[in-house]
Amino acid sequence: MPALMRAMKVIPIGVVVGACFSLLALPGSARADDKLGGGTQNTETEQSAETGPDGTVGVSVGGVVFDHSKNGSGSSAGALTSSTSWSPPPCWYAPKFTPEQLQKYLEPIWEAESTGYQWDAEQREKYNAKDEKKGFHKDKTGKGYWWGSYVDDSYPPGWDSCKTEYFWVDTGDAPPANIENAITPEILAELAYAEIRVPGTEVTLAPANATKVNLPTWAWLDGAQFKPVSVTASVEAIGISATATAEPVSLEIKAGTPDAETYPASGVCEINNGRIGEPYAKGKANATPPCGVKYLRSSGDGTFPLQATVNWEIHWTGTGGAGGDLPDGSFGATQDVVVQEIQAVNR
Repeated sequence: MPALMRAMKVIPIGVVVGACFSLLALPGSARADDKLGGGTQNTETEQSAETGPDGTVGVSVGGVVFDHSKNGSGSSAGALTSSTSWSPPPCWYAPKFTPEQLQKYLEPIWEAESTGYQWDAEQREKYNAKDEKKGFHKDKTGKGYWWGSYVDDSYPPGWDSCKTEYFWVDTGDAPPANIENAITPEILAELAYAEIRVPGTEVTLAPANATKVNLPTWAWLDGAQFKPVSVTASVEAIGISATATAEPVSLEIKAGTPDAETYPASGVCEINNGRIGEPYAKGKANATPPCGVKYLRSSGDGTFPLQATVNWEIHWTGTGGAGGDLPDGSFGATQDVVVQEIQAVNR
């Protein structure tokens, strides 16, 4: 799949949302236990792509659209590891059906009589199904939605906590106060956080192929790749959205052996003016690198596993001026470094 439509945790039925997207009808075959990702119970629309007037593309997945146009991409990009045990909501509630769609979904279930006469009768009464004009709130068509739950298909702890049946919410009204995890800008921001992908972190070293014992080795990352990335999640049906943004703040280097020194001594290279480290240039052989490592012994016939990790700060902004910080994250990679006994200098 292209990066924009890569496999990801998604909500499997569709209201197309976001400022540049059109609202689509909610498919009538959705289930109360719809899940994110490929393992969905839904028999119709799992996800779709919508292109707005400005050419941006969003993945339309249920009550939420994720706009990944400003996300990190490429084969080495990956998800952030949170600095805390925090994780996005395992389930939540969002608009799911129009009145007509809910009727078309539930009536075949009742007619099949597979759920029991008593349950079917209670459901018919709950939705006032015998009233042709007002049943299922058809008299409020265009003025609200039936909300339902969505569940992450990885089934994290708490995935089964959203047990409330469908409930009606008028457009412009807040969902009932007793409904936990009803979609809000903050929850959208948390869901967007889980979709953030950042560039890989293999650093460029000088000397490149093999460094030398007691020789400062310069390390840097391509500054053009390490810029803020963001994902926007939106629900146009209720007019809310949130953008989670990750900004790189530092590169941390671990030499892979205690017999080494890092530059700076903390091993943490702060990002300055968008630059992570500094490329080696001719004539700097005797200079101390702003970011790098010096190995004090040879790697022999093997290598040292140098680990480079970029630390990211994450914040969000949302509808109505909402916003705040989300847990910091990191993303790193390990690369093999050959260290030889021969003394030499960079040329």
